[in-house]
Amino acid sequence: MPVAKGTSLDPDRTRETILASATEVLYRRGLDGAGVTELCRAAGASKETLYRHFGSKDGLIGTVLDIRSDQTVRWLTDAVDAAGPDPAAQLTALFDTLGDWYAEPGFRGCAIVNAATQRHDDPARTVVSRHLGRYLELLTGIAERAGAADPARLGRQLLILLEGATVVADHHDPDGTAAQDAKQAALALLARIPQKASTT
Repeated sequence: MPVAKGTSLDPDRTRETILASATEVLYRRGLDGAGVTELCRAAGASKETLYRHFGSKDGLIGTVLDIRSDQTVRWLTDAVDAAGPDPAAQLTALFDTLGDWYAEPGFRGCAIVNAATQRHDDPARTVVSRHLGRYLELLTGIAERAGAADPARLGRQLLILLEGATVVADHHDPDGTAAQDAKQAALALLARIPQKASTT
């Protein structure tokens, strides 16, 4: 990265610049659609700088995916928390939030799952396993609060709806209804849970 003589470098800022540009390029082009040269050019950094911060392209990919996973899980968790204690309201908020994401220009599906389908090895495989596990934890929590007899199974069913909706929204959703269709299916599953008898 060309730097004027006498200018001090900020390693943290350089790292964040590389991460921001790599996140955009890798999401748009895929893990193997862009080489190190293109990633460096997008960030305005040299290969030496990239390797100094991340060790390798795989090191950069792993960091990008970890951060993306953290942001996405936090985003959906915040939506669920903001909906209040009612499980149906929580599911509604979750799928409505996904619908907003699907409608964004440049939406290309889930970056983490996309990465794992491109590469069935590390770092993508490890990151996607952790990512889906965190989704499952969030959804199983909703199932537990709803009183499901088998919350782990219901959580997994909801996870399948979530990920299925994301894939359909990316590849085959001409009417833009993938999130709403998945929401209806999720709420139907929730409605099948027997309600506890009133003690009053």
